[in-house]
Amino acid sequence: MDESIPVVSKMFCSGTPTMLMIRRRPIVVNGGGFVVTDLSHNIVFVVDGCGILGSKGELMVKDGEGEPILFISKKGGIVQALSTRNKWNGYSIDYQGKNKVFSLTDPKSCTAQGALIRIHIEPKRNCKSWDFEIGGSFADRDCTIVDCTRKIVAQMGMKELIGGKDFYHVEVQSGYDQAFIIGVMAILDNIHGESTRC
Repeated sequence: MDESIPVVSKMFCSGTPTMLMIRRRPIVVNGGGFVVTDLSHNIVFVVDGCGILGSKGELMVKDGEGEPILFISKKGGIVQALSTRNKWNGYSIDYQGKNKVFSLTDPKSCTAQGALIRIHIEPKRNCKSWDFEIGGSFADRDCTIVDCTRKIVAQMGMKELIGGKDFYHVEVQSGYDQAFIIGVMAILDNIHGESTRC
């Protein structure tokens, strides 16, 4: 029985846990963003942010071949400006165009430091109010993504003595969509004003 949980695409789900290495690109040299490799140093994903796309609040996840697979945008407008939270939407990109696959809501108040970040999958799944939740500290490279049953989906950590916070890893559990997890990492990177932000 197939136990994969695709968000972007089933082709990004693995039958075994997968360690992905993330290396931030300098904004001044390569326009920012980051490169994601497997343990054999093969490029699996590339994330482009404002430095490449030229627009604040927009991110692009590409596969290892450089093909766009996930477009992420921060919702704007007057209603968003008055809200106490920021909302990000993720859209899968394929031959049929763009389809909304998830939304992520984060507290934008400085007083909400450490507040949990919730993710909603579209179309709606079995969970009542949220599908995934992020806890811990992205800034310290120590955060965990769990599903609505509290099962660990992905864990982030830092590689000691190898480039500081510019080089870290994410272990994605079997059956979960790696492209989706990298999209979430791109949003967290942007929220914390790092390599995907202008």
